[in-house]
Amino acid sequence: MNDFLEILLRVALGFAVLLFLVRIIGNKQLGQLNVFTYISGIVIGSMIGDAILHKDLNIWRSILGLAAWVGLLFFVETVSLKSVKARELLDGQPIILIKKGQIMYDSLKKERMNIDDLTMMLRTNKVFSILDVDYAILESNGDLSVLKKQEKDSVAKEDLNLSPKPQQYMPTSIIIDGRVIVRNLVELDLSKDWLHNALNKVGIQNYDEILYAELQKDAQLYMQLRNGDIRII
Repeated sequence: MNDFLEILLRVALGFAVLLFLVRIIGNKQLGQLNVFTYISGIVIGSMIGDAILHKDLNIWRSILGLAAWVGLLFFVETVSLKSVKARELLDGQPIILIKKGQIMYDSLKKERMNIDDLTMMLRTNKVFSILDVDYAILESNGDLSVLKKQEKDSVAKEDLNLSPKPQQYMPTSIIIDGRVIVRNLVELDLSKDWLHNALNKVGIQNYDEILYAELQKDAQLYMQLRNGDIRII
């Protein structure tokens, strides 16, 4: 019976402390989730869980530890509100991954991302071709903000009384970081011979020269070379 009451007391105290801490920290944990606040949330949850479940831990010492952690977190957040440098250190800075239609490969490497990660994040923004992108910025909370090229802004066909043309292909990655994506060629019913002949037309002999190549919906092949040059066949 005493154990049962102790568990209830620990749960009640843990719940009350968690509610109190959430109100102190505010909504940033959810609204502006960056790496630091994400890890802080995990730490707080783990400390409260340990205080509730582990009877060998003194509940009051656990609460004191929580209070100290949240006090430090609150102090850091307060400093970051008043200092730009502290805010940059805590939250990080937005990183440009695509600039004026060009993939910033050094920025991808700095963020430990690959082109597959970039194209996936573009698709979650309803952008299926890098050719449509003017700027793509990785925000400090991990979201990707995309500015499409003006000529690629969506306009309903019915607004212009136009009949939509059928798409030959869905925009698809063909070469990523010098590596041919064979399964995509097969899916598109194309061959490596077709790709080789297409590259020969613009004087490219080696796949390693290409950072990224993408087949467009109109069957054009868009490429960005490692030196930054853009080719469209």
